[in-house]
Amino acid sequence: MINIQEKSKTSGKSALNVVSKKSGKAIMDFTMIKEGDRIAVAVSGGKDSLSLLHVLRDRQRFSPVAFTFTAVHIDFEFADFDPTNLVEYFKKEKFPYILEQVDSLKGQSYEDIDCFWWSRNRRKALFQLAQREGFTKIAFGHHLDDIAETIVLNQFYRGEIGAMKPKQELFGGKIVLIRPLAYVREAAMVELAKELGIDSMGQSKCANDDTSHRMKIKKMLHEFEKDNPSIVKNIFNSLSNIQSDYLLQTDR
Repeated sequence: MINIQEKSKTSGKSALNVVSKKSGKAIMDFTMIKEGDRIAVAVSGGKDSLSLLHVLRDRQRFSPVAFTFTAVHIDFEFADFDPTNLVEYFKKEKFPYILEQVDSLKGQSYEDIDCFWWSRNRRKALFQLAQREGFTKIAFGHHLDDIAETIVLNQFYRGEIGAMKPKQELFGGKIVLIRPLAYVREAAMVELAKELGIDSMGQSKCANDDTSHRMKIKKMLHEFEKDNPSIVKNIFNSLSNIQSDYLLQTDR
């Protein structure tokens, strides 16, 4: 079972220090980064993916292996979204970046796009870019709450047990996804965004996310945490504590 420490008092420590330390542990536990890795950081424009850039830059100071990373934003050229502010942020913070334009929905309204379509096509564009540019890993800004919510979502709405893994190899290892924030709670990411002065610059999630199944699960888990603060951590740990004797097996 993965041991994730409860939120501790962080007096005297910056939010970046706290998040970076937990990310460093996740990176080490799952061997997310190796010598010479070139990492494409999927930046949607929300606080988590933007903050991840700062976390990875901080980890470079302590990492026993050398690696580089580049911010990558997939721009669907929606009529009501302009990535200019995002690009200016990359420049101001001196983050190398790639703005990948995908014109399959050019001119359409972001508000009208289906969440499933948005996510699927964004990933497809990221995979193609990573292969073209020679990136060895793609990093996402998913945190512990995102992973726990996905576990419950898969059970409730897909009838399966599975999650967003902290490290996941696809297509025979040709594409490797990593989630350095896997041990970090959402509340810590909110504090980090405040410390960094980061506001969402758009497209942090799909436009209709507030009414999605994920939002319902998020609200449900927040209610459960009032009685049991370990709920989210326990859900995460459950996938490394499988009691196989109690899983359903048919005789056919």
